[in-house]
Amino acid sequence: MTFPLLTPLDTPTLRTAGVPAPFAFGQADRVKFHELDVLDHVNNARYLSWFETFRIAYLRAYGISDYAKSEGRPVLVLKSVAVDFKAPLHLEDVYIVTGRTRAYRRTSWTMDYAVYSDGTLCATSQAVIVLMEDDFVTRRPLPQSYIDVFRDRDGATF
Repeated sequence: MTFPLLTPLDTPTLRTAGVPAPFAFGQADRVKFHELDVLDHVNNARYLSWFETFRIAYLRAYGISDYAKSEGRPVLVLKSVAVDFKAPLHLEDVYIVTGRTRAYRRTSWTMDYAVYSDGTLCATSQAVIVLMEDDFVTRRPLPQSYIDVFRDRDGATF
């Protein structure tokens, strides 16, 4: 099956590709040569870049951030992230990065990510993102619009 690369995929397309619920947002890409390590599979550090690329698309699609510079805009800070490697990916493999907000608190939210290729789970990840003022010190409460979209689109809980 072919997918448009680096373009949001809808839920039916994700299910056809073997990506299970509750994931409802994802995007596909192809493994590039520079992403390989000496063992000829994707270097584990590349997954962090893939999750970052996904997170930007996700936040834009969900109306959380367009990453435009503006006075007083909230700053999104990646507080923590962990990656769990499951299966190797090789040159030219097509993969889908998917993710969702699983939970939220007053000033932060937790995202789950996964990478699938031909229905095989290749990696998982969890990240905590904190909303801060532009001083990078003061935490900012999540706007109700963020909470609504996290709950309505991803089923996130407090």
